[in-house]
Amino acid sequence: MKTLDDKVVVITGAGSGIGRALALDLARRGSRLALSDVSEAGLAETVALVEAAGVREVRSDPLDVADRAAFEAYATEVAAHFGRVNVVINNAGVALAGNLLDLSWEDMDWITGINFTGVLHGTKFFLPHLIASGDGHVVNLSSLFGLLSIPGQSMYNAAKYAVRGMTESLREEMLIAGHPVGVTSVHPGGIKTAIARSARVSDKEDQAATAKLFDEKLAKMTPERAAEIIVKGILTNKARVLVGLDAHLLHHFARLTGSRYQDVVAKVYGRIAPKGAVV
Repeated sequence: MKTLDDKVVVITGAGSGIGRALALDLARRGSRLALSDVSEAGLAETVALVEAAGVREVRSDPLDVADRAAFEAYATEVAAHFGRVNVVINNAGVALAGNLLDLSWEDMDWITGINFTGVLHGTKFFLPHLIASGDGHVVNLSSLFGLLSIPGQSMYNAAKYAVRGMTESLREEMLIAGHPVGVTSVHPGGIKTAIARSARVSDKEDQAATAKLFDEKLAKMTPERAAEIIVKGILTNKARVLVGLDAHLLHHFARLTGSRYQDVVAKVYGRIAPKGAVV
C-alpha cells in the first residue's frame, strides 16, 4: 500500500488518544473513515475534528468491540456502506492494574474481552473484505507490554502478548496464501493518553497514584507523533512497529538479557512505583 488517499480505513477506539490522532492524520491524507468507540461523546468530538480537517467521508458508530454479534453486524454494515474496506486499525483498548492474586474475575474478563477478543473480532470479521479489496492492511495495537512483562500488569500483558502472537501468525498466513493484505503489530510505549486515568485497578491499588505515575513519568510521546509512526509503518508494510524511545530501549534490553530481564525488573520495581501505584 503506497498511499492512503481514498482508502477506506476502519479505526476502533477513535474517540480519544491514539485512535483520534490516527483519524486526524488519515483524514488529512484523504482517507475515507469508519470510526467507532464505546464513548459516543468522544466519538462525536473526533468526527467534528476530522470534518474540520476536510475528511473525504466519515461514518461513525458506537461500538463495544467485545460484543461479537455487534461487531459482526458492524463489519457487514461498513463494507456495504463504502463498498470496500482497505485498512482496519484495531486500536480500542483499556488498562487494568494490580497483582494477579488481587484481581477480580469480572475485571479480568473485561480487559481480555476488549484488549484481545475485541482485536480478534476486528481482524476476523474484516479480513474477508480486506482480501477482496485487493489492497488491504490489518493493524493491531499490541503494546511494549506485549514484548516484555511488568509486575502488576499480568492481564494487560496477557492480552497484549495474545494480540502480538495472533497478529504475527496472521501475517505468515497471508504471505503463504498470497493474499494482498499487509499485517502490522504495533507496540507503543508511554503515550500521553487517558488510558491510565480510565483504568481499573484491584482493591489493593491506588488508582489515582497509578494514573499520576503514568501521566507524569511514563507517558512521553504525544498521540499525534505515535499516529505518524503507525501510519508510516502501514505505508512501508512493516511487520512490527515500535512507538517511542522507551519501547525501543526496553525491547532491546529484554532481547539482550533473555528471561533474566524479569529478575532485573523485580529488583528495581520498588524504586519506580510509589506506594499504592503500579506501572
